[in-house]
Amino acid sequence: MGIVKISDLMHDNLRTASDALSRSINAQAEHWMRIGMLSELHPGLCHGDICQLMMRAKQAGDQSLAFFTQELAPPVTAAPKVARRVVR
Repeated sequence: MGIVKISDLMHDNLRTASDALSRSINAQAEHWMRIGMLSELHPGLCHGDICQLMMRAKQAGDQSLAFFTQELAPPVTAAPKVARRVVR
């Protein structure tokens, strides 16, 4: 465990959210960090999908980074290419 320095504003936001959601300040910070990490690992997922991913990890008894990098989420599909007409 280490010390992470954050801004006073972020600390105030953590305190407010932790009070509202009945979590400790540390638990709220860890929750937000986990959501942010998963958002970066799976940019195509919405918040609800990320919550489901976290629920599956908890049910599987594994909340390690290895679990979250597995192909549990639906693959992110690229937008279809649109044919462009060149006007001359």
